[in-house]
Amino acid sequence: MQTIGDVMTRDVRTITPQDTVQHAAQMMDELNVGAIPVCDGQKLVGMITDRDIAVRSTAAGQAPGSTHVSDVMSTEVRTCTTGQTVDEVLNKMGDVQIRRVPVLDEQSHMMVGIVSLGDMATKHSAGVDHALDEISTPSEPDRSPTRH
Repeated sequence: MQTIGDVMTRDVRTITPQDTVQHAAQMMDELNVGAIPVCDGQKLVGMITDRDIAVRSTAAGQAPGSTHVSDVMSTEVRTCTTGQTVDEVLNKMGDVQIRRVPVLDEQSHMMVGIVSLGDMATKHSAGVDHALDEISTPSEPDRSPTRH
């Protein structure tokens, strides 16, 4: 049975909570990714996505050059460990409709990589169709007014 350690991407670039949203967007463009793990030193403290930037920063009229990543990042991050099975993590991804998960070392709890639906599709095809269906199931948009 394949584990996350077998399919994950290692040597992941991260950003700090003190970096600007503009720097995060530039990194996403440079790396051709839609999410970057946010680390304080070696500790994972959040994730910033292109959607976080669009919805929590740009739509709110914040200046990207002076808004910090910590102001818009997601702090409730689902993680997995290198020893978990691919099928187990695929099921979790489908349940919460996410496409990428930071990977932590079982012993140190430090981030050692990231695993995406794409990683699993290219290296472990069983179960990906079901997970993709679960992840892609449309949900109702949140039309509640935002408070500033």
